[in-house]
Parts: sequence; structure tokens; C-alpha cells
Amino acid sequence: MPIKTIEPRRLYRQIADQLRGLVERGEYEVGARLPPERDLALQLGVSRPSVREALIALEVEGLVEVRMGSGIYVLPIAEARARPVSAEGPLETIRARQMIESELAAHAAAHMKKAQIAGLRNAVALMQQEVDSGHTPTRGDRLFHLRIAEACENSVLQRIVTELFDERHNPLFEQLGSHFETARSWALAITEHTAVVIAIANRAPDAARLAMAAHLSNSHDRFTASITPNSAPGGHPELPPTPRRKAAPKPA
Repeated sequence: MPIKTIEPRRLYRQIADQLRGLVERGEYEVGARLPPERDLALQLGVSRPSVREALIALEVEGLVEVRMGSGIYVLPIAEARARPVSAEGPLETIRARQMIESELAAHAAAHMKKAQIAGLRNAVALMQQEVDSGHTPTRGDRLFHLRIAEACENSVLQRIVTELFDERHNPLFEQLGSHFETARSWALAITEHTAVVIAIANRAPDAARLAMAAHLSNSHDRFTASITPNSAPGGHPELPPTPRRKAAPKPA
């Protein structure tokens, strides 16, 4: 059965449900490698990030397995969870944060007091301490973004920033992070946070806006890096679709 085009307004859940249906109908057998994300996006008429979110949802549900450096493979349906996962898409969440927090950074550059800027530096220092001790620096990261939001003195915006950041704990975000968050990616993020602090300390709203937008854009791009090797940044190698393929052994 051919893949149906999905309208841009649809969310990752509809993409995941269609892919699940193809697997359940035997279009892709157990062990088959799914087509590259770029090919799926073209066939479905959606963006690659939306496909990425759908595939991560299917992985959380136990229907597919992401093998970094190889591709995405179908697992036995019996292993899949009965109920589909439904949560905010992590990549859409990052884009929403980019739109909101870029303006908050610009506002902070114009209004933050010296003590508040010192608090931002402390949050970045906490991130570095967490990384140095071998932990994911989410405490310092959360503190950094919430302190910028607090500078606007608007409880609604503070709540929105808090809720969007805390989406990191939903199953899709955590699964995506397990594949792409590394010591190197966090080192880059800390450098980006530092650039935001410098712009705010220099009382440069435009520079602060751009620095925050760049940070969150880079975060988005890090989560959409290629699953398979030897591809250009932001793209995938041309792997042939492999429906009805015999089970491939897991790498040791």
C-alpha cells in the first residue's frame, strides 16, 4: 500500500501512526531497515524533523530500534507497547523556545541588574561543574533559562518558559537525548550559553537575541544530526528502502 501524503498541519503522531500501520500490514518486516528520514519526509510530504519525532515515538513504543551509524530497524510487533506515546514533540518544543527566549534574552540585556547577570554566570558555572563530574548539566541549564525569563517580571512568560524547558523530561525528549546528547554537545552548549551572558552583560539586546536564537537553533540541529555515517551535516546518505528484508543481526 503506498504511503499517503500528510498535510503540513499534521503532527508527528499522525506520521507515527501511518508508519506503524505500514509495519503492521507487513510493508516492512521484522529486521527491515526503514528508508532514510529524507526519503520518508519526501514521500509523506512533511519535514525531516517531523519524521525524526515520529521515529523516536515509535522507538519509545518498541516498534523500531535506532542503531546509530546504521539506521532504523523494525522490531517484532509483540514487543511494541499497546498504547502509542503522546507527548510534545521535542524539536517543535525547541523551535517554540527559540521564538520566545530570543526576545527574553534581548529584554534581559536591557533590564537585567548586575546581581542577576552574576546569577547567569553562576548557572553556566554549575553546568560546567555538572559536566566535569560526569552528569548531564540540566540543573544549571534550567537555572540559566529560568533566570533570563525572571528578568521580564511576567509570571505568564516565566510559566511558559518553565513548562517548555521541563518538556525535556517527556519520553520522546529523553529518548532523543540518549542518542545525541554527549559531552561534546554539552561543551558546545556551554559555549553558546556564555555568548548569551556576554551579550547581556554588554547591554546589547540585538546581540543577546541573536546569541540565544543561535543556541537554540544549534540545539535543534544537534538533535537532527544524521543517524547514519558519512553524510553531510543536516542530510542523510542515499540508502535504498529495504522493505520485506530478513532480520539483520544486531551488532555486537
